[in-house]
Amino acid sequence: MKKTKPPHQPSQPNPTVLRQLVELIPAYLVPKLAREHGVDERARTFSPWSHVVALLYAQFSHALSLNDVCDGLHLQATPLRALRGATPPSRNALSHANKVRDSAMAEPLFWRVLEHLQARFPRFRDGHARGLAWRFRRSIHVIDATVIQLLATCLDWAEHNHRKAAAKCHVRLALRTLLPGFVVVGSAREGEVAKLPALCAGLRRGEIVLLDRGYHHLACFWELTERGVNFVTRPKENLRLTVVHRRPRGPDPRILRDDEVAATSRGAARAYPGRLRRVTARVCVDGREEVMVFVTNNFKWAPSSVAELYRCRWQIEAFFKQIKQTLQLGDFLGQSANAVQWQVWMALLVYVLLRFQAWCSHWAHSFSRLFTVLRAALWLRRDLAHLLRRYGTADGAFALLTPAVQTEFLCFAP
Repeated sequence: MKKTKPPHQPSQPNPTVLRQLVELIPAYLVPKLAREHGVDERARTFSPWSHVVALLYAQFSHALSLNDVCDGLHLQATPLRALRGATPPSRNALSHANKVRDSAMAEPLFWRVLEHLQARFPRFRDGHARGLAWRFRRSIHVIDATVIQLLATCLDWAEHNHRKAAAKCHVRLALRTLLPGFVVVGSAREGEVAKLPALCAGLRRGEIVLLDRGYHHLACFWELTERGVNFVTRPKENLRLTVVHRRPRGPDPRILRDDEVAATSRGAARAYPGRLRRVTARVCVDGREEVMVFVTNNFKWAPSSVAELYRCRWQIEAFFKQIKQTLQLGDFLGQSANAVQWQVWMALLVYVLLRFQAWCSHWAHSFSRLFTVLRAALWLRRDLAHLLRRYGTADGAFALLTPAVQTEFLCFAP
């Protein structure tokens, strides 16, 4: 009996790269948050999901204006509908959505997507960094802030100084994963110290936090000490400390002094009644040797470890450089506080999605190159994991987080 061949089944084409990126967001999440925040009540033809997709596309494509976003999506209306029924917006619809739809929805969207990815992929949650972050065998957090320049028309809510307007983004970054653990976005008029209690609220006993000098607040430092959290920072120049006990410097010639100190002024002593440890070391700044002073509440580490820990704080400077220069935080699609909040949180969400793709594909090149490749391939029907694994023309491995040009310690290996 003659065998008949089964009918030919056409293969299904791969989804677009943009679809593979956007569908990392759980399908139920955006409609659920829209109902919780009343966003769906203001939506008619332009759904909350289409709004989120449009803002994500603006980040991935590095769009410079509302027309740039709308024209690009209208030209790809057919593949766009495959993204769970997303529709391209008109210019007025996108502008109105950025202005009136509550940006409080964007923050939980970011955190729940991050939690979803970390829950499904525990190794992504644990991180893959090496060096100091693993040598200490405990979580290390870095706290700092960056100023995002805005147009002068935003002066009514984001006045920075005189005729300039700016927003400020405060971040607590996990050193192992290079992912945000806490973010506060507000006006640049608000100082760093006012946000410090919120940034430190989630820290647990035994963890380490590295802070910039702008976050110097003795009362908050004492609270961290009572909670068992270790901190490393630089003291303010006007902080008066007296030496209680001189500790041995150790064999490292770059360590000048290692002292146990206490605050001398009445207000400072009342804010931090315990002892602090002050380490003085010679460091190289722009090719010149300078003396820097560090303060910590840990008395067990070697003095070289205290200085090396503070050097790791500069990883957050590279993080800020990536989200401000690689992603779209230079040109905003709206001037209201609500529109700016939407765009900042969507930029952070895109950063997490890119980090996840880099982890999945074992991406060995720079973050900016990863963003450039995905931007060029947004509408291609290629398997994203295969594309990133096989991509690359240059030999060798490159750090995913480009180190910021900052102070380096001559005596400590990178």
